[in-house]
Amino acid sequence: MNDIDKLLIKDLKHVWHPCAQMKDYETFKPLITKKAQGCYIELHDGKQIIDAISSWWCKSLGHNHPRLKNALIQQVEKFEHILLANTTNETIVKLSQMLSKLVAGMNKVFYASDGSCAVEIAMKMSAHSRVIDGEHKRNKFISLSNSYHGETLGALSVSDVGIFRKPYKNLLFDSYFIQNIPYVLSVTDPLWKDCSSVWPKIEKSLNDHREFATAIIVEPIVQGAGGMKIYSMDFLRRLRNWTKSHNIHLIADEIMTGIGRTGKMLACDYANISPDFMCLAKGLTSGWIPFSVVLTNDEIYSKFYDDYKTGKAFLHSHTFSGHALAAAIAVEVLNIFKEEQICNQALNLGSIMLNGMDEIAANTGKLKNVRGIGAIVAADLITNNPKQRLGYEIYQKAMALGAILKPLGNTIYWLPPLNMDLTTFEQLKKITQKAILEI
Repeated sequence: MNDIDKLLIKDLKHVWHPCAQMKDYETFKPLITKKAQGCYIELHDGKQIIDAISSWWCKSLGHNHPRLKNALIQQVEKFEHILLANTTNETIVKLSQMLSKLVAGMNKVFYASDGSCAVEIAMKMSAHSRVIDGEHKRNKFISLSNSYHGETLGALSVSDVGIFRKPYKNLLFDSYFIQNIPYVLSVTDPLWKDCSSVWPKIEKSLNDHREFATAIIVEPIVQGAGGMKIYSMDFLRRLRNWTKSHNIHLIADEIMTGIGRTGKMLACDYANISPDFMCLAKGLTSGWIPFSVVLTNDEIYSKFYDDYKTGKAFLHSHTFSGHALAAAIAVEVLNIFKEEQICNQALNLGSIMLNGMDEIAANTGKLKNVRGIGAIVAADLITNNPKQRLGYEIYQKAMALGAILKPLGNTIYWLPPLNMDLTTFEQLKKITQKAILEI
């Protein structure tokens, strides 16, 4: 038995891999990675694999970016982590100032370490503010059908993807999920700019909950784990106007969509809206270190600002809040985005990717609903048996051919580093088409 086989045996004996049926690993062995650079992951045998999904949507600038490595090293030489309770430092202040400029009026920053925690913090802030204001009836949350906001219980309660939610249903609180979302395939769809044909029905359903809702939480423009579905910009704008008119908060979960992924710095920018809370993570450090933030405004902040004896303080205690290493990397990420115009690169890449997926759909006859925005492109596999794990089979074939093309059920998608070069993309396109045809 060689060293590689020994390592795989040890892995399967001790490692419980995320988001997986572990029995699958008996036949589809984990890839043993050696290093990574740019859009590629190198395996133990030297084989190069294209990271077509940015390692679960976080490697916005690719792997091992030299400027991010240097930012990390410089911060390590100073200190790695000190509690943010009653301390501060130049790095966290600088980052907070930069984040405060992302959205007009959102100048308060609360730090955590992952997306689910950011969502929980925003939900807690909203609910807690209602207690402070004596609005005790406002204790319900509204979300979108087909939404996903994370794996912790509060985040799961406002999520609507059954495979993640169903086993824990008895532990979750009730939320209302907006139905009949006006989905589009691209920004050229008439519904993108005008969803007046469907809005009255949605508004009517919302009005039943306006007295009891504290907040609506949305993934702006794109629903990630729900199948990379894109919805109307006008719907998001109307939803924001409705929340304002009824004293209901809007929580924008930009964990996947934020920091350039949709071709704008924030997906909310498409609708030109400012929510009450915004959650950012993933791309904020380009996947180097777990890190997340909640942005909010002075109005929310002031509700908690009082003498300690009033009991109004927001006492969410997160050990790694404002982690210095992550903060240093995040500062450099934001610098790179500005200097290298990464959002424009994402738009250009996305246009090429959308044409590429259309080509594959035409060449294979096996894809429908080709859609895209920014550097996100997705399509649904055509199958006579929805229960067949067709996406999983194509995933295995693509991996053998040289690309991580991890599907969402029978939806395949590209969500690569925003600075992917065109040569690499052409290689990814060929692998995708070949994997579909061979399966």
